[in-house]
Amino acid sequence: MSDDHRQGKQPDRTLRTTEVDLGGLVGVLATHLYSTPLVALRELVQNAHDSHTRRRLEDPQGSHRPVIRVRGDAARRVVSVEDTGAGLTEPEIHAYLATVGTGYTRLLRDLTGSQELIGAFGLGFLSAFSVADEVTVTTTSHREPGLGHRYRSRGGEQYSVEPTAPRPAPGTVVELLLKPEHAHLADEYALRQVLARYCVLLPVPVHVGDDETPVNDVPVPWRAEPPGDHAARMRFAAAFGRRFEPLTAFPVTPDGASTDAVGLLWVQDGGTYGSTDNRDLAVYLRGMLLAEDARDLLPGWAGFIGGVVESNRLTPTASREDLQRDEHYRALRAALADAVVDGLYETARLHPAAWRRILARHGQELLGAALCDERLFTLLADDVPVPTSQGELTAGALRAAGAGTVHVALGGEGGFEEMLYRAMQVPIARGDRYAVLPFLRRYAQLRGCRIVELGGEDGAGGAGELFREPERPLPPEEAAWLGAALTDPGEQLVPARFDPPGLPLVLVPDRAAQLKARIEDDRADARIPSAALRLARAFTARTGDEVQARLYLNLSSPAVQQLLAAYRAGHTGSATAAGLLRSLKVIMAAASGSAAADLTGALAGVGTAVAALTALTEVAE
Repeated sequence: MSDDHRQGKQPDRTLRTTEVDLGGLVGVLATHLYSTPLVALRELVQNAHDSHTRRRLEDPQGSHRPVIRVRGDAARRVVSVEDTGAGLTEPEIHAYLATVGTGYTRLLRDLTGSQELIGAFGLGFLSAFSVADEVTVTTTSHREPGLGHRYRSRGGEQYSVEPTAPRPAPGTVVELLLKPEHAHLADEYALRQVLARYCVLLPVPVHVGDDETPVNDVPVPWRAEPPGDHAARMRFAAAFGRRFEPLTAFPVTPDGASTDAVGLLWVQDGGTYGSTDNRDLAVYLRGMLLAEDARDLLPGWAGFIGGVVESNRLTPTASREDLQRDEHYRALRAALADAVVDGLYETARLHPAAWRRILARHGQELLGAALCDERLFTLLADDVPVPTSQGELTAGALRAAGAGTVHVALGGEGGFEEMLYRAMQVPIARGDRYAVLPFLRRYAQLRGCRIVELGGEDGAGGAGELFREPERPLPPEEAAWLGAALTDPGEQLVPARFDPPGLPLVLVPDRAAQLKARIEDDRADARIPSAALRLARAFTARTGDEVQARLYLNLSSPAVQQLLAAYRAGHTGSATAAGLLRSLKVIMAAASGSAAADLTGALAGVGTAVAALTALTEVAE
């Protein structure tokens, strides 16, 4: 307890005024509120636009011609923004221009309900001090056309206002004496590049220098009456897109209750993959650029989409460089997801050439996108290309080539599966590529067809599909002889029947044994976190070490049948022929990517076998 309480004194409850370090506040707001000095240009042009809107609202019968002109003087390090809008009286300079957080625009919007006014917080003018050593404002109000006023401030903490000759017509000129580090902003080419993007949707023409063609002289297709056709959309997308040419473009239309957003989306001609995010969305609020990179409004699977949208319902942050994540933001996200799906449907139906280019350019990413949206899957199921051992094929073509069955290899390229299916002219899908396996599983479920997954961890994976039981088992003596003649340690001989008959044998690695070998390798300690490694080793401990691979011997092969006939007849060349098949096994294993295959020894074995068979032939003659 305090001494005052112990002595019975009442605490001092006098209300006091919070002190504000104006210089520090202005410095923080001007320097740290905005992420880039370019925002100062946006804010000043936005203020000029609102000045024109104010004049029209206050003088609806007037005939003034709205114009905004931005000039740069690199030699003097000066940028100026001039408008022919409402201008300011001297009391308005003190009340609004020189008072942080108070803006006439917000008051006018509340009074008139106008949705054309952009400003909201009374902070935009402060951005000028982030790039300028000195700011000068020369203005004449349309209410007092015979009076002129000049505001001047260095740093924003203190200012002066003095009378000056009235301007030839009402309006305002804001002049910035740039800081040395921002001198590049006075280059009119740079100004034209920046303002062409910031102001493209402003209804007031914005000129740079003496150029009589506005930087925002770009037809906006969704504002045209009637709305622009596909060609008009493509022209806008090509003019606005920063990195990629558009393949097609489709509109964003308001759905009434949930969102008022309008605009344009397009498919970019930029290479994408499942992990690539090239989403590129700009958001405009009442015609002025608000968010340059609003990609999170687009679906996560739409890495190939660019676009522009504008809305009056979105809520900006104080810096006006981002959006509040409120119900309007969430409604717009849902609306844009629908617009992408509807636009792809429209493209497939009305623009088949563009649709084919989209499938060729973005097929891999569309596989993943189809899994995220049922409507997209329905659209793409029979159109999107799938990577296979025979190039890119649709799931339907893959199914037809497999006689009604879709074959998918779970491992990478190569392996015995590809070798066998190449021989049978049956393509197999690359199940290790992005989204291929889940897409084909979903396709097989949708179309009611079989799917065979080759290369699972249980040995051959698709062995039941590829290798059939022989009509009758080999006698034990013959099986033992063939095992000794053809197999190496860790290999198990498996008599079977498979296609094509011309292939006498194939070596299939046991993938569970391969996994165990990699996990138990000493180098795994450096590659895998210890906790995960312990779990993996506990799992692979159940895998035996006896069988590392299975050698499937094709009893339907004429070569194997002749070999067995020679062995049964006691022909002296049977061992030589078996050695030739053994070398063939090693060569095929090497072609399938086996690191353990002794290719040099196998080739030497082929030479030895050929020499021996030649010698036998000479003896027979």
